[in-house]
Amino acid sequence: MVQKFQSPVRVYKHPFELVMKAYERRFPKCPQMPIVLDCDIIKDESLENGAKRNTSRRCKLAVDAPYIFKKLIGVDFVYFLQHNYLDMSARTLSIEAVNESFSSRIEIFERCRYYAHPDNAEWTCFDQTATLDIKNFFGFEHSMEKMGMKQYTQTTLKGKEIIEFFISQLEEEGITHVERWVPPLDAPKSPTPEKEQQQHHDILLDGDFIARSLGQLSPMQESKLLELRKMLDGVDDLERVPSYQTILRFLSARDWHVSQAFAMLRDSLQWRKEHRIDALLEEYTKPAVVVEHFPGGWHHQDKDGRPIYILRLGHMDVKGLLKSLGMEGLLKLALHICEEGIQKINESAERLDKPVLNWSLLVDLEGLSMRHLWRPGIKALLYIIETVERNYPETMGRVLVVRAPRVFPIAWTIVSAFIDEHTRSKFLFYGPDCAHMTDGLAQYIDEEIVPDFLGGPCKTMIHEGGLVPKTLYKMNSLEDHDDDVTIVSPASGSALAPVAVAPMKRLSAAHQHDHLNLYKSVDLKAGFSHELLIRNEDPKSVLTWDFDVMRNDLHFTLYRVTQELPQKNDDAVSYFDLQDFVEGVNYFREEPTLVCRHKESVQGSHVMHHNDSYLMHWFSPSGAQLNLFYEVLSSINYKGSMTSLQSAFSSNSSAASSVQSR
Repeated sequence: MVQKFQSPVRVYKHPFELVMKAYERRFPKCPQMPIVLDCDIIKDESLENGAKRNTSRRCKLAVDAPYIFKKLIGVDFVYFLQHNYLDMSARTLSIEAVNESFSSRIEIFERCRYYAHPDNAEWTCFDQTATLDIKNFFGFEHSMEKMGMKQYTQTTLKGKEIIEFFISQLEEEGITHVERWVPPLDAPKSPTPEKEQQQHHDILLDGDFIARSLGQLSPMQESKLLELRKMLDGVDDLERVPSYQTILRFLSARDWHVSQAFAMLRDSLQWRKEHRIDALLEEYTKPAVVVEHFPGGWHHQDKDGRPIYILRLGHMDVKGLLKSLGMEGLLKLALHICEEGIQKINESAERLDKPVLNWSLLVDLEGLSMRHLWRPGIKALLYIIETVERNYPETMGRVLVVRAPRVFPIAWTIVSAFIDEHTRSKFLFYGPDCAHMTDGLAQYIDEEIVPDFLGGPCKTMIHEGGLVPKTLYKMNSLEDHDDDVTIVSPASGSALAPVAVAPMKRLSAAHQHDHLNLYKSVDLKAGFSHELLIRNEDPKSVLTWDFDVMRNDLHFTLYRVTQELPQKNDDAVSYFDLQDFVEGVNYFREEPTLVCRHKESVQGSHVMHHNDSYLMHWFSPSGAQLNLFYEVLSSINYKGSMTSLQSAFSSNSSAASSVQSR
């Protein structure tokens, strides 16, 4: 197994000659690096009139391992060979170190370089790489790999600290300047390695920049960041090298797998080039329908300095906007928001002089109903999510979802199937009193900027939304020509709701089913009932339902049953015909009876807090027909998020956009 390590460039704000004088004081040993027990010079030569000096040392290192491990391998210390190549004319020091002990079983090779900063001759840069190749080490290969990583991390973190210590020591002794080497008058001048310095300048990454712009990274993460940056040099037709912040986001999105992050970033850069994304902020003009009817906009920053984007989704006329803008128009609006977000992230980081790498989204769901689950609208949303996740990974730091209505579990289950698990973990859900809860929005947003529509003191410049006039429509009947597809719940594997999916070519065939198999059709005679018994073994799981009343009116009630009920063999028989089945004793009304009218669609959900059975009951006074679907959603995804849910109704007639909520 071979492990590669690479540290970013470290910068000492001292001249190269002073750094070299401090470096010499590390030998033969220093208290800051107790693992180095001693170093003996085995070769030391001066070349080219003193311009170059080659020094080799044999270093004795303590084995930093558990006592039992040292006993098993039979040693307390190991030897390394270090070769230094100092070029005072070029102002560079190259260091190579290899292990002498156990060299037949394990190969350790480390290369370090000190060199003058390419932009500031009074500063010095340092970079470091290492490889660990474990062939066979007494069956302890994995342990050696972990110890190698630990040792590399320690030396990387201590290296700069040690040099700074000895520079301070020199200053205490009155040594603050060391003259540069000057060749004899009759000696030929060595060429300046300008090309090599330029290469380092192109990919310069120093510790100060990391702390200021990228945050806390482990040495391994720094190594992978630099590795991916260097890989981009091999990309043909790369118009602009992405920032380190962008590279970091793609690495994080692929769990720090460099090859996967490179493939994702390369594809995204090609996509940006093909669609002129870099020019979007300058060239895009918001259409009038967006200016007048889109309920979203930027609103200050959260407590971490992230820009906040507010989207009042419950006030959005999804159908009107989609019919006015079209799929690509809505996507371009979303991409423009993402580009604005990147710009505002950079501005915030510069203003606060600290790492800010993503933005926050506050989604207000007041007014959300089944009209927002209009199939072409869901299709457009999933298409946008897919595009954004491929090209703007890790730009969303936190998603605050407030005032979620009862229909929300249905929408969330559809959408969350297409959001990666790491992004889903950033979602936080709040009820209607989110502005005044002790653990509410105030945890993340200063109270003085909580929006007024949530009970806070801050007015926003965000449009209220509302219905888009049909005179602005550019499309006549999106919903008339869409193929149906069902979205599968990741929690249970069963289908949820039909949505259109024509442009979404990347959806797998596993997601595509005949929606006729999704809903069950039930005919009820006058005075008869239809009942479904759900046995719950997952407290706080969520029962959701969706049914259409196709003929006449129905009464719907949800009960909780505490006794074991027998299995029914005759649908004409009701559980309520059982002897000793008494309300308040062995069954309880969990939801009030709803009168569901002809051609209404009814959607709702209920948090099942108990390990009891739940009985869904439909009663037909005069004979009726319904198409129904229900789903039980795992409690894992809904902790604390369903405390304020409300029922939702929608008309099944042609006026489907005018939804009545109860």
